[in-house]
Amino acid sequence: MQKLKLIALVFLLLVMNNSLLRGAYLLIPMDHESQKEHLKAYGIAFWVLDQNVEVYWLLNYRGGSFAMPSASLIEKECKVRNVSYEIITDSEFARIREEIAHPEVNMEAMKLEKAPKIAVYSPDIDQHGNKIQAWDDAVTLVLTYAEIPYDVIYDKEIMDGQLAMYDWLHLHHEDFTGQFGKFHAQYSSQPWYRAYKKRLENLAVSLGYQKVSELKLDVVKKIREFVGAGGFLFAMCSATDTYDIALAADGVDICHEVFDGDPMDPNAQSKLDFSKTLAFENFTISRNMAEYEHSNIDHNPRNVKPEVDYFTLFEFSAKWDAIPTMLTQNHTQTIKGFMGQTTAFRNEFIKSNVLIMGEMNAAGEARYIHGTYGLGFWSFYAGHDPEDYRHYVGDPETDLALHPNSPGYRLILNNILFPAARKQKRKT
Repeated sequence: MQKLKLIALVFLLLVMNNSLLRGAYLLIPMDHESQKEHLKAYGIAFWVLDQNVEVYWLLNYRGGSFAMPSASLIEKECKVRNVSYEIITDSEFARIREEIAHPEVNMEAMKLEKAPKIAVYSPDIDQHGNKIQAWDDAVTLVLTYAEIPYDVIYDKEIMDGQLAMYDWLHLHHEDFTGQFGKFHAQYSSQPWYRAYKKRLENLAVSLGYQKVSELKLDVVKKIREFVGAGGFLFAMCSATDTYDIALAADGVDICHEVFDGDPMDPNAQSKLDFSKTLAFENFTISRNMAEYEHSNIDHNPRNVKPEVDYFTLFEFSAKWDAIPTMLTQNHTQTIKGFMGQTTAFRNEFIKSNVLIMGEMNAAGEARYIHGTYGLGFWSFYAGHDPEDYRHYVGDPETDLALHPNSPGYRLILNNILFPAARKQKRKT
């Protein structure tokens, strides 16, 4: 640890000395025309922050560009990662800051100060080194591609209180209701499904629970405590709606007996408590064990053709609504849609205090939403993989080298950098 601190200190001194001598800044443009590697650009920003060097996130300036002290080490890293950059003088940067500060311009300079500690909630691999999940995770794909470090944690680590070590937590394609993804009808005969179900049941028993649903309920409560204490939560696909369904069903058996060995409560629907949820209310749970849906939160069937499946990002005031502005930074306001077990959120079931950041208005659905809980923040992003329209179980993972400028993946990375912003600049 001391060695790492020394390396960071040396890096910081080199950057400061270099920038003082050159009197310059390094600008990483994020507009459509100038940037070759949008996704890896976030990795550069994170890497510089990790060396205790501040980064400016220039909201709405050329697609949400980054600026930092110019240094040969940073230039070299940009070249290695093929990230486009420009060297500008102090006076040029001052001119940009002056342009951004103008009250009639919808821009803001957000100072990022410290790289957040990131955790990904995933079973990852088993004791033999084999991949456990039969599907891929868009967030781990893009973190790996952007070279942003993260730790993998799961139920045991959360129940042991390890969430307190992190600033940011990601949940992806998890079934927090204890119904094993509702894969029973399609995949109950598949070896991977039987092993997956058995592994979760054994984990629950090892942690002192009789049912997987009981373990998952305590996990979602721990995560809610993490957010309430100031943590940042980002969820995708089925981890969004099943998270809230589990909270609403606290103390109510909503699992068919094929999942937990006993019948579900016949009055389960009337016993749901929507005051406990983060994002959704007044939804109806699915009682059909063969249906590949957990509730009617997910907009299904959608009757939307792939060629016209796009959603639009809202524009927010950078100076007064800094948080949603950060979370929607992009080089386009129109994002192509993508499906998942949870593809889109029906607007009618979204709580009134939740901020919709991206939606397909014609279909009455939201794709990207945000809210607060206690001292913390959460964002839910519907769909499974922004660059694979219909990703099936067992499909090969997306090669992000083929999509280095993906606007759908940029939304994920916006959430990664969000916790690094200065707290006194955050507005809700």
